[in-house]
Amino acid sequence: MPLYEYECAKCEKVHEIMQKFSDAPVDSCPDCASPVKKLLSRTSFVLKGTGWYTTDYKKSSAPAPSPTAAATTPTSTASASATSAPTAPAAAASAPTTTPAATAAN
Repeated sequence: MPLYEYECAKCEKVHEIMQKFSDAPVDSCPDCASPVKKLLSRTSFVLKGTGWYTTDYKKSSAPAPSPTAAATTPTSTASASATSAPTAPAAAASAPTTTPAATAAN
């Protein structure tokens, strides 16, 4: 049940009263029967540690690689970039090249 604080206007005492949400608010001081006002107090409930934010438990869109798949894939970016160098189109590579001197001789 929630704990509410009330301050008496006459004797200035602060009373902590445990009430249900459905209970009526206290309107008089338990000690002197004068009017009281409800105080806003800080909560003692604090979330500490990990797991309380969406970034702590959100799954990534890509599945994690298995340990055996990680061992077989290349880890060096230099070897990967050397094997994936751009190549010339096959038609241009197989066509004979003509030079201006060769065309003048014909």
